[in-house]
Amino acid sequence: MDVQLLSITDFHGYLTPQNDAANGTVKDAEGKSIVVGGAPYIATHLKNLRQGHENSITFTTGDDFSGWPTEVAYHQDEPTIEFLNAIGVEFSAVGNHELDRSLEFLRDHMGKGRCFGVVDVDSCFTDSTGRRFSGAHYTISSANITRKGSTKPILKPYVIKTVKVRGGKNVRIGFINLTTPTTVTGSTSYQPELDNLPLVETANRYAAELKRRGVEAIVANVHEGGTAGDVYDRCNSNPSGPVFDFARQASPDIDAIVTGHWHALFDNCMIPDPAGNPRPVVEAANHGRLINEMNLKIDPSTGDVIRSATTSVNHPVTRDVTPDPAMARLVDYWKTRGTRTYARPVGKISGDITRTRAADGESTLGNLVADAEYADAVRNAGGPVDLALVATAPLKGSNSLRGDLRFAKGTNPADADGTVLFGEAWATYGYANPVLTVSLTGQQLEQALEQQWQTQADGTVRFSPLAVSAGVRYAYDASRPVGDRVDPSKVLIGGAPLDAGRTYRVAALAYTLIGADGFGALSGFTDPVRGSRDYEAFRAYFQANETVAPPALDRVTAL
Repeated sequence: MDVQLLSITDFHGYLTPQNDAANGTVKDAEGKSIVVGGAPYIATHLKNLRQGHENSITFTTGDDFSGWPTEVAYHQDEPTIEFLNAIGVEFSAVGNHELDRSLEFLRDHMGKGRCFGVVDVDSCFTDSTGRRFSGAHYTISSANITRKGSTKPILKPYVIKTVKVRGGKNVRIGFINLTTPTTVTGSTSYQPELDNLPLVETANRYAAELKRRGVEAIVANVHEGGTAGDVYDRCNSNPSGPVFDFARQASPDIDAIVTGHWHALFDNCMIPDPAGNPRPVVEAANHGRLINEMNLKIDPSTGDVIRSATTSVNHPVTRDVTPDPAMARLVDYWKTRGTRTYARPVGKISGDITRTRAADGESTLGNLVADAEYADAVRNAGGPVDLALVATAPLKGSNSLRGDLRFAKGTNPADADGTVLFGEAWATYGYANPVLTVSLTGQQLEQALEQQWQTQADGTVRFSPLAVSAGVRYAYDASRPVGDRVDPSKVLIGGAPLDAGRTYRVAALAYTLIGADGFGALSGFTDPVRGSRDYEAFRAYFQANETVAPPALDRVTAL
């Protein structure tokens, strides 16, 4: 008997067809670009692929949402859930980005449709059919996400699907869903109250449990990636990466592995299991560019997969088919809604707030963001907060300061002098990173301040200023050697000199604290508490202050 498995991975809310090469094309073996992607075309291709298949199961391999298209991100990724419901997704593995908010947000809002804030303003938006958001109509699953110190998964560890056999008994297929172990301490998904169990041991545990329950056909749906070339429909001779290590070690009872996370594209990588029997490993790129079709051949008398007869192919989501009308309306609806959401006022300013740096490295936007992060930490940290830090021109990685706020009204008809629109705030600061409040020693803080200057390979010294919140003042002497430019006695926190032996509670973005910005001294933090994401922290600061003035540039002194 045949069972068709249809899957996408790392969709990230890319409902709208993209026109750039990275997000809107794939290359064939001859290097020719094929234009692909978009919700209306995914829906049509799925419908066409299902034709003639009595048993077909559709699922995703994680990172469905928490993406970057604004029409989706503005609306808490609810448009993506509407789309996945509409195309008949039956279950999804949790990817790292599913935890960019919180476990409760994933489980209760995305999974169950529970609202927060003001309905149709903060969440539970009216969808393209006129209905209020009701959550996923499919199972969101992960076998290896637990509470800190626990071995019990918080979500369902696996899904069992039953398929019908003509003239015989039904056959059950188990899908073990797994999440990359980088999730809990990842930049956007940093969740200090959670744990990741190891992939292989967890997969083996639940494969054995499924076998005890009489399930012989088992698939691992793993949000953890690898690389095997750059052609969508084949596997090169030297596949590598964490998922291939997993494939070589995981229980032989697992018959096939579907994966994601690396945004890679490969098909039919046949990797021997620990018993020496090959099994397929596949990854279908990202952003809706490919659909993987795996056809399992199952012996109906035993319920087990006949691996030698199982086939797999990655299908490009080409745009030479008729787009699904309902999904085309869905895309148009959310793009129009995104335009309206952009224009919603969220605050007022009394002057320009920009990234322009003074001679000492300060900027009005850097200081404002430091104050916003500090305010968020005070709301969420559950204790005293001493200061906030912002990397305003990172030595590496991404800059969270992405735009300027101008007092003069812009071109949007909803704008006015001094008004900050939702979309303007969104474009000014943030990349969906959480504010963490952590413990750092005074010595670590001094080292971080010294790391604002780093000698480059060509011998030049690059200056990467750290903005500080309002209760901090410090001075530096750029004429002194790199590594000895900040005198601790001239660093004042709450009016008192920096104490190398004291522990301070410090707020900053997770990206900065894990050292991704180049400030390695901060990565030794302890006792993290997660606050809001950068976008929400920024908007909340405006909402808490009737009019925000450009902060004075008086926190740093260049001697």
